[in-house]
Amino acid sequence: MNKDQIKGGMKEAAGKVQKEFGKVVDSPKHQIEGGMKEVAGKTQKTVGDVKEDMKDARKDANREAEKRGS
Repeated sequence: MNKDQIKGGMKEAAGKVQKEFGKVVDSPKHQIEGGMKEVAGKTQKTVGDVKEDMKDARKDANREAEKRGS
């Protein structure tokens, strides 16, 4: 896991809570802000996932290169 995955997950969860709070207290402002925060968190989490995938692919490529070179 990397920091984008962690921070994104936290931001996504906070957005969900804020959005639900907005529904309970009938506050469109909180609903919208929560929804925006949730989407931003999902996006940041996806960026982190892509970074991890790239790191894993790089490791796999290096292992393959070492096998061929040996």
